[in-house]
Amino acid sequence: MVTHRMIDVNGIRLHIAEQGEGPLVVLLHGFPESWHSWRHQFGPLAEAGFRVVAPDQRGYGGSDHPEDVSAYSILHLVGDVVGLIHALGEERAFVVGHDWGAPVAWHTALLRPDVVRGVAGLSVPPPFRGGQPPLATMRERFGGRFYWNYFEQPGVAEAEFSADTRATLRKLLYSASGDAPGAGRPEQALVDDLERGWLADAPDPEVLPEWLTEEDLDTLTESYAQGFTGALNWYRNLDRNWELTAPWQGAVVSPPALYVYGDRDLVPAFPGTPELIEELPELMPNLRRKPLVLPGCGHWTQQERPTEVNEALLDFLTELRD
Repeated sequence: MVTHRMIDVNGIRLHIAEQGEGPLVVLLHGFPESWHSWRHQFGPLAEAGFRVVAPDQRGYGGSDHPEDVSAYSILHLVGDVVGLIHALGEERAFVVGHDWGAPVAWHTALLRPDVVRGVAGLSVPPPFRGGQPPLATMRERFGGRFYWNYFEQPGVAEAEFSADTRATLRKLLYSASGDAPGAGRPEQALVDDLERGWLADAPDPEVLPEWLTEEDLDTLTESYAQGFTGALNWYRNLDRNWELTAPWQGAVVSPPALYVYGDRDLVPAFPGTPELIEELPELMPNLRRKPLVLPGCGHWTQQERPTEVNEALLDFLTELRD
């Protein structure tokens, strides 16, 4: 049974969900999600003898939402993970992330390999620092229409998304899933009309896909009662993160690693990402298998394909647990 509590970490309070006993596995959600995105992983991992903990990361759900934009840098986010591991009485843990949670997981392994027994990323591949700040790069390439740049404008995306939170989440989840028409096209990441907003022409399903229930949507909607600002502040730190991680230019993720993504996910189709994924076996010294591609799966990897994701995670974790 999944239980919930608050825990003090890195100067803030985090809401965590947990189940099981054994080696610690920390599950990190992405945007626009919460701990609930891992609902299909708790039981199987706990039954296999692991202690599973999924926080609402800072700025999300029941956790603290610092007001300062700078409080959402990658160093803060990694600090939360390291602090959480230690607050739970452990020295090391397996760290698994999806979407934004994946860069946090990868950076935790990059910056603090001493606390990471193994790292797995879903959708977003490992962070190899580019030569230019990412927000500035995307702004120049797409004329400000890339969704990162839309998100970086204070108050703009908040206003659009908060007008009808449930409809926003329904559209975001469906449009990036493998069920949506044209899923996996990189142009999905572009805002067609900056005045009308990102979701103006997003598909809105009359019936939810099989992997998402009305109850799931209720739970997620409730977690955004405090709005979207905390979550969007993660994007507003992308250029700052690039500056802060300069000392790790050229460094590699050294702990044992696993990467999983869907072939209808728009993120692996971002400019330069397909080439990066092809090179991962050479770039990642401890990648335990070639990147696992899930046919027909969109962006919400562990929700759309829980059986395949659980099998891959259990193979990876079990091999490393002893």
